[in-house]
Amino acid sequence: MGTSRPAAGSIDRIAREDFGWDTLLPGQREAIQSAVAGRDTLVVLATGGGKSAVYQIAGAQRGGVTLVVSPLVALQADQLASIEAAPAAPPAVALNASLGTAAIEAAWERIDEGGPVYVLLAPEQLANEETVARLAAAGVSLFVVDEAHCVSSWGTDFRPDYLRLADARRELGDPPVLAMTATASGPVRAEIIERLRMHDPDVQVHGVDRPEIRLVVHRHEREPEKRAAVVEEARSWTAPGLVYVATRRETERYAEEIAADGRRVAAYHAGLKPKDRRAVHDRWRAGELDVVVATSAFGMGIDRADVRFVLHATTTESLDAYYQEVGRAGRDGEPATTVLHYRAEDLGLRRFFTKRSVSESAVRSVWRTVRSTPGLSISDLAAQLDQPRRTITRVVNDLADAQLVDTTDGVRAVDDIGPKRAIRAVQEMLESRERIAESRLAMMRAYAETSHCRRRMLLEYFGVDAPEWCGNCDGCERHEAQQEQERLGSATGTAPLHVDQEVHHREWGPGTVMGVEPDRVTIFFEAEGYKVVALSALETGVLTAQELASA
Repeated sequence: MGTSRPAAGSIDRIAREDFGWDTLLPGQREAIQSAVAGRDTLVVLATGGGKSAVYQIAGAQRGGVTLVVSPLVALQADQLASIEAAPAAPPAVALNASLGTAAIEAAWERIDEGGPVYVLLAPEQLANEETVARLAAAGVSLFVVDEAHCVSSWGTDFRPDYLRLADARRELGDPPVLAMTATASGPVRAEIIERLRMHDPDVQVHGVDRPEIRLVVHRHEREPEKRAAVVEEARSWTAPGLVYVATRRETERYAEEIAADGRRVAAYHAGLKPKDRRAVHDRWRAGELDVVVATSAFGMGIDRADVRFVLHATTTESLDAYYQEVGRAGRDGEPATTVLHYRAEDLGLRRFFTKRSVSESAVRSVWRTVRSTPGLSISDLAAQLDQPRRTITRVVNDLADAQLVDTTDGVRAVDDIGPKRAIRAVQEMLESRERIAESRLAMMRAYAETSHCRRRMLLEYFGVDAPEWCGNCDGCERHEAQQEQERLGSATGTAPLHVDQEVHHREWGPGTVMGVEPDRVTIFFEAEGYKVVALSALETGVLTAQELASA
């Protein structure tokens, strides 16, 4: 369904007359032109860079149905509201489980009237064969995957239907894909392209740097110390702000402690009832909350420009996820601060989240059925095996990743091996996936423990050249302080420890210094792993250094 490349004037006219935008932001025009021309396009635009405008203008230009896969109902509501507020934009509807029967019927009536029209839905809606068939009949001209990093970070476990989007695209007539995200490293971009089966994609990376955001890491040795620091900052810093935690239980606990000082605080997590989640979103957008304590999903795509701080009470599973959440601060271009409160032990929880066991019985039953009855849909498999569709989808995804099945025309085996070998192939694939997840955690640890410029490390991770020092992170502040001390010829002496020095801790045994700060050091102990130790331990004899002992 490709069209000829549009004249710049038509894009500008649609932006101005239909949406009320006098100018386009850097990176928007190139992505719009590529999508309108019918080329598969992957665009990485920093949070606040105007990703929504890309699909809205491109969809208006192409006509027909612009199908927008969006992960959250709240995000869909925000997108609908922004389109409805435009002066003369095409209509937009949503298809999701939160809508009643009458609203769903009204949405379909509008779709059947013909385009241009925007249709927003979650990937799970495309698991419904009737939904896909009706959309195909309506004529999908552009297949938009918003927050496309979810194809990588969520698809394998939490949202398995993300990995079936390429099949849905084929059933819709193979319309051009526009995949958009705020952050994606090179490997993640490659995974998005592979998962969506994008053809000769135009990959555009614009505006990844967010220089207005100050990047800080506070290292902690003990959990109570870390919790107290997070709570104090969330209570006292200029609002509004976000606090990200790892578990649902922690959202409630942190919210209660932060609110004790009079701040307007709410907890947010996937376990809340839909109406309660919507209430938090509405209060946040209306400026009725100072702080939201949340798991990772909150804030994605929400148009709140004045967030002044983002605190992480634990590490994320990757720098991709971390920078995505950090990017929700300072979207108005004004200064904002982000702090990662880091304990090396917290990485263990993230490591636990990355591990998955193989249900041998599920793999065996699916594999036998696929071999005996090739071409079944996932829904048919689920019905025949009397298993939840989500469970079967995950198993089929695993078999596909192990290169044992093809899903382009139903689920078909591509190898003639027995169930035991199929199970082993899936196990080996999951082990490989865990090693990749472990390497991403290692990069997260490196960011948390670096003594150099944090922004440079982040930007280089995303494949963007950066100066050695940015001047707006705690690493640069320490560097500048050290330079000033050297310039003044300070007589305070050198640090008592240095990187790679061998030390011995009374409780944890031998270790090697990995990082040095003015008041603490990060040490890798052979038996305990990474620990942050106060330099005052040298004075008490808890920690001894071999070089000092032999002096």
